[in-house]
Amino acid sequence: MKTERMTAFTDGVVAIIITIMVLELKVPESAEPRALLAAAPILAAYVLSYINVGLYWNNHHHLLQTADHIDGRALWANLFLLFWLSLVPFVIRWIDEAGFGAMPVAAYGFVLGMSGMGYFWLQHEIIRANGGPESRLARAIGNDWKGRLSAMGYTAGILLAFVEPLISIAIYIVIAGMWFVPDRRIERRMAPESADRAG
Repeated sequence: MKTERMTAFTDGVVAIIITIMVLELKVPESAEPRALLAAAPILAAYVLSYINVGLYWNNHHHLLQTADHIDGRALWANLFLLFWLSLVPFVIRWIDEAGFGAMPVAAYGFVLGMSGMGYFWLQHEIIRANGGPESRLARAIGNDWKGRLSAMGYTAGILLAFVEPLISIAIYIVIAGMWFVPDRRIERRMAPESADRAG
């Protein structure tokens, strides 16, 4: 089957997730600067979460650029990814209610880590359905060091949350920053094909 329906569904779910996240933000109780300052930690968690959801959406778009078609297994992998992303507003609210304690911060890392697993699964299914090791996506991503480093980082963040939650938050920020730097692998792979079609 073609990829358009999955793309449209994913776009809709991501838009809903982002909407729920912003609706969960509490408005400061007064016009005083200290009221805004008190809301700063949860606002920072929202910003980090917005960036993470945006990164998944952006990279999802790049993945599907390499796919000529998908199958049922890819659809299930995509649903698995979206399920974990849909829990991001839940863990943000938990952090808002309970503070940056060990369990909420570990849960935040677990949700992001499982989202990463979903993305890895979807990537695997797209490769399988589009030619295996010789597919455009497989050739573009190579050994996928970013994915492996992210998985290790989330695991460390989950465990370290029970030692010092702020260390875990720092790890989550570093991982987001690593993916925030544009990943040109897929674009470089697709550029010659686009040029050939244009010619």
